[in-house]
Amino acid sequence: MSRDRRSGAALALALDVVVPLAVFYLARAAGVNQWLALLLAAIAPAAGIGWTWARTRRLDPTAVFIIATMALSLLVALATGDARALLARESWLTGAAGLWILGSLATGRPFLLDVAGKVSPAGAAARFDRLWTGNPVFHRWVLLASVAWGAAFLLDALVRIVFAYTLAVDTVPAAGTVSLIALIALAQAVVMIHGRRSGALALLRGRG
Repeated sequence: MSRDRRSGAALALALDVVVPLAVFYLARAAGVNQWLALLLAAIAPAAGIGWTWARTRRLDPTAVFIIATMALSLLVALATGDARALLARESWLTGAAGLWILGSLATGRPFLLDVAGKVSPAGAAARFDRLWTGNPVFHRWVLLASVAWGAAFLLDALVRIVFAYTLAVDTVPAAGTVSLIALIALAQAVVMIHGRRSGALALLRGRG
């Protein structure tokens, strides 16, 4: 992965995960009520979308989805005034991400295959496509990775709903973030272990 791509990924992570969490707890520390603090945190990713649009002058499908989620969050907030409903709305994003990843398997071109091509050096995408269609080891590994990541996001969606309605409101944003990180780390560990044992990682890196 190039330095620019690593920097872009790190910034996207900060804007989509760290910033909303910081906005919520800073707002609460300033005395803002839970409902408004959650609403401010829910629309914080707009900063990331604005940054991407300013840099590329285009909105990708993921950005459009996030905008739609923020709009729904605003509608939920205005219609119910319920802080827990706003917290449960976090499950929409991770649940949809899980369905998106798993659903892409039915298209014959997994979402994770596209991601790998975009974050790798130039020309890698074409090589990954050849491996996907011509190498059964690599093909099975991509399928496993898609199932592992899709399942992690779906499980996170369920966990967030449980958290939203059982934990203290102020603890849910942090607990949800920890849950997501833990589930992604577990999924990635499974993917990496299988990749090393099967030789798929060596193929991915052009050593097979």
